[in-house]
Amino acid sequence: MKSFADKVAAITGAGSGMGRELAYELARAGAHVAISDINRETVEETAAKVRELGARVTATALDVSDRAAVYAWADTVANDFGRVNLIFNNAGVALASTLEGVSYEDFEWIMGINFWGVVYGSKAFLPHLRASGDGHIVNTSSIFGLFSVPGSGTYNASKFAVRGFTEALRQELELTGANVSATSVHPGGIKTNIARAGRFADNISSLTNRDLETERAEFERLFITTANKAAKTILAGVLRNDRRVLVGPDARVLDVFVRLLPASYQRILTTLARRRGMQ
Repeated sequence: MKSFADKVAAITGAGSGMGRELAYELARAGAHVAISDINRETVEETAAKVRELGARVTATALDVSDRAAVYAWADTVANDFGRVNLIFNNAGVALASTLEGVSYEDFEWIMGINFWGVVYGSKAFLPHLRASGDGHIVNTSSIFGLFSVPGSGTYNASKFAVRGFTEALRQELELTGANVSATSVHPGGIKTNIARAGRFADNISSLTNRDLETERAEFERLFITTANKAAKTILAGVLRNDRRVLVGPDARVLDVFVRLLPASYQRILTTLARRRGMQ
């Protein structure tokens, strides 16, 4: 894919953050967009701005953990626009909890959105992307899909799963000579509302010795890249047909860190976490 002009892109989690900025940047590039989000009000706000940019847009309230709903949305987008060229499986949530203490309900919640939402979106849209003759699947993993940290085991599990799924899918598409590609996206700290919208279990204090509000604030201090910059980086990676897109300077540094110390990094992070909890 050499250009987004006159392409049709579907985006989940487009009510805010990277999803919203992806919609704006694609519209500026001449694409038409079908956007969705669990929050109808915010996704409609995104749609209004996209219309101001001159692009055709549809907005849908969607729970990506609902397989039937995702498949129905994919068919609707294809019918509304006549084709679909790109799917950005961007919707995601955060959960801070110890693995020993996490409830199965919370674990299933995060996996349903972060992992199964990506699987449903990829599989539901793939036939439409093939039919377009020029398709691309863009799945949002995380830097936490490259390395693990204490207190984020469920998030790590979901994002490692997205990475593995997307990398295997890319290889299968290539082996079969498909006219569709796939990219795994690994953002670092992006200035979005994911921390405020996420769930923080009380048991996290057993690792950090901090109250939950302090933990949220500490987490948000790591957000150093704007959502707009992230969107531009992702789209540039798609046009290059990158297998993996690292978003933000922190993502690039940490990727090198883990490559150099694939096992030892765990000991280092544990030591840093212990010292941080003593402060």
